[in-house]
Amino acid sequence: MRCYANQLSSELKKGLKPFYLVFGEEPFQEAQCVQLIRDTAKAQGFDEVIKFTLAQGFDWQEIIAQYQSMSLFSARTIIELDLNQQKPGTPGANTFKKIVELENPDTILIVKGAKASQDVQRGAWFKALDKHGLFVPCYPLSGNHLKRWFDEQCQRLSLNIQNEAKLSLINATEGNLLACYQELEKLALIHGDALITQQLVMQGLLNQAKFDIFDLSDALLNGHTAQAIKVLNKLASDNTEVVSILWAINKDLNTLLSVQQGLLQGESLATLFKQKAIWKNQQAPVQTAINRLNIHTLENISSELALFDASYKQGALIAPYQALAHICIKFCQPLDIPLPCHSNRQ
Repeated sequence: MRCYANQLSSELKKGLKPFYLVFGEEPFQEAQCVQLIRDTAKAQGFDEVIKFTLAQGFDWQEIIAQYQSMSLFSARTIIELDLNQQKPGTPGANTFKKIVELENPDTILIVKGAKASQDVQRGAWFKALDKHGLFVPCYPLSGNHLKRWFDEQCQRLSLNIQNEAKLSLINATEGNLLACYQELEKLALIHGDALITQQLVMQGLLNQAKFDIFDLSDALLNGHTAQAIKVLNKLASDNTEVVSILWAINKDLNTLLSVQQGLLQGESLATLFKQKAIWKNQQAPVQTAINRLNIHTLENISSELALFDASYKQGALIAPYQALAHICIKFCQPLDIPLPCHSNRQ
């Protein structure tokens, strides 16, 4: 059975399941879910926790042995298995299916892993555990989902925080739930239940937003100018290599150019998505970009990227991130201004 992270507390109140599958791309949320399961189980006598991490040479028989054994110290045990961003393979799949057959009421199995793709969820081992347990997917949070999560943490910590202060904190730690929660814990420790204003938040706030070049790609394809510049500024402050950012922009540009050229030749968008290996989760952003950027605009951006590349390699750019910002803006919206390219030679 599927249960989202914010529903887990309510599900646990209904009773414990023998198996929990906690999978996702948000490590802090995943850790919170596992801790909540562990705390609930401990209150019901599951005092011992045995942890395993999947690595080369891992002995799956040890999992079965531990699952069947009676603890010397506790009548009830939790086994936590971290798949370490890997798939269990045939030995692991067979182990999970056997454990379901051996179901032990005095042992709870928690399996942690990366995002459970559709092919993983279709696996016999996953279905077997899911049928008798609970699947908790942990997705990256944004928009209203992030605000709801924020409000839940404030309620948990008994924090009284103004809306402006809330928005500032969410904005500064976007993409990093751990940093956000640590800031909330710090505010609770310092101010207790007193009203927390934006000034109090800003006094001790560090900009801990965590972005990478793939976040920049998402913003560019969707035409979100402000978000693209925000991500680029963070990448610049983190000293992300200019060449890496250039590679990401150029990769998206080449994809869009290829699709636009295919459309001009009469190919269908569905066929082009398949030909260019554009996966389902990227098809909507790519289509948004295709609708916004005609082939003339894409060719113009391509020329500017080539100019940027040549100028950067020749040391002719005083402010490369500023020039990248110019290209990002043009990617998101029409901009008939030439690339800022300044020679540093005397």
